[in-house]
This record gives sequence, C-alpha cells and structure tokens, in this order.
Amino acid sequence: MNPILIDLNDYVRTGEGANGASYNHKTDPSIMMKMYFRNFEAAALELELAQKVYAAGIPTPEPGDLVTDGERIGIRFRRIEGKKSYSRACGDEPEKAPEFGREFAQLCKKLHRIHVDTTRFESVKDRLYRMLDNNPDFTPEQKQKLRDFIAAAPDADTAIHGDLQFGNGIFTEANGQRQRYFIDLGDFCYGYPMFDLGMVYLCCCLNNEEWTQEVNHMSNATARRFWDGFAREYFLASDCPLKEFGPDADLEEIEKTVRIYAGLKTIMIERDTHCAMPQFRAMLEGTIY
Repeated sequence: MNPILIDLNDYVRTGEGANGASYNHKTDPSIMMKMYFRNFEAAALELELAQKVYAAGIPTPEPGDLVTDGERIGIRFRRIEGKKSYSRACGDEPEKAPEFGREFAQLCKKLHRIHVDTTRFESVKDRLYRMLDNNPDFTPEQKQKLRDFIAAAPDADTAIHGDLQFGNGIFTEANGQRQRYFIDLGDFCYGYPMFDLGMVYLCCCLNNEEWTQEVNHMSNATARRFWDGFAREYFLASDCPLKEFGPDADLEEIEKTVRIYAGLKTIMIERDTHCAMPQFRAMLEGTIY
C-alpha cells in the first residue's frame, strides 16, 4: 500500500491512546484519522485487518485509506458523528454506569455470537503464544505454564475484539435510535470469548484510582458499577454466548475465573509498554504460575 500524503494542519487532534493519536478533519465531518506511533508495516497490517473486520460484518467505522504526514503513518476512517464512548458516558453520567454496562454487554454478546472465517484471521491462542515468545521478562518456566493454560482453554471460532474495554465501545443517537460500534480492533482475532472478557474486568475492577480517572474518565467505584451491570447482563442472561453460564450461574465464581483471564492480558500490555508490569502479573501468581 502506498500512503497518501496529507497536511496534518487540516486535522484537529481529538485524543491519544497507547498506539497512536486520533484526529478529525477540520472541514469534512465524514473523516477521522488514527495516526500511529508505530512503523509503516504495523499500520498497513492494521488497515488490512480493519478492512477484513468490516467485511465480516462487525459493527465498526468503515476503514478508508493509508495516509502519511511525511513522518508518521495513519489510517483514515469514516467518522461516526456525535459518538460517545461508554467510558466517557460513565464519566459524564456516573449514576447511569450500570445501565451503560448492560448496554455494552449486549453489544459484546452480539460480537461473541459471530462466527468468523478462521482462514482470514489469527486465533487468540496463536497470538498469545507469539507475544509470549517475544516477551523477555517471563522465565521459561512461567512461559510454559502460561502456554499450558492457554492451550487448555476451550477452542471457538467466534469473534474476539482483542482489546475489549469500555473505551472501545461507542454509540451515537440517530433518528431517535442508538447505534453502537466497536473501535480500535487492531488486535481482532477469534477464539473463546473469555479471552476478551478478562480485559473488561481488568479495566473495571483492577486498575488504580489515578489510572481510572485519567484514562477512563471515572472513579473506580463508577467502573465497578459498570462491571456489575455488565456481568449480570452478559453472564446471567439466558442468551449468554458461553453455555457454561446463564441465569443460575454464581457471579462470585464467575469473577474468580474472569480474573485469571484478566491476568493473561498482562502479555498484551507488556507488548505495548515494552516492560514488565508487576501490578498485572500479580493476577497470574497463585493461579497460572
């Protein structure tokens, strides 16, 4: 792919994440852009993945073209006007956190009922194995125990967001109806939905107060209420995508299981931060290793 040269002065910066910054076009409301901190190859691969995800019917903004400002590489998307993330919504209206949690759970259940063409996407297990191989901070013994746990998890061909947290779910009101979308699907893959749900739990229940306030725009107490609404709607509903749960399931026992999968997200977090994260590794101690 040959990136199109753009003038960054035509855009206004709207936010920043771990892998890049987001921009809206100043005069064309139909265009938003994610400018990546990583290299050309990573951005090109992410655009290719975004196109495949969109074609698979996942509710996500339509991807456009690869662009460059002469230094960095970005991807333009069709902008969802008037959007708000579930994290921002909770920050603005904390009293509605359980309601927003239930809405997000409904969106996630739809995602986890989508069966994908496994020849077009990577499995979550293979992705985790690859990240483990590239991580220098786990001992060989720890890596083997992590691989054993991942291998023993159920197999599935269902869609996995890869970074499923309330900042990556957005909604907008149009003609009196609420439309919901996923964003930032650079880690999209397929597999057992619990690999996704661990990130929801991590963001809602395991971060320190300062991080939650700065990144997720809410208090830990609000994030916990979001999780309570989410968990009841996802795990205790009769249409739970995971057959081992449902109306008779025990939420306390569910949290014990989800917490272990939240610990697995350490592998992805350390890939992005390029350093060991003891506060997240603590979830692995006494469970997986």
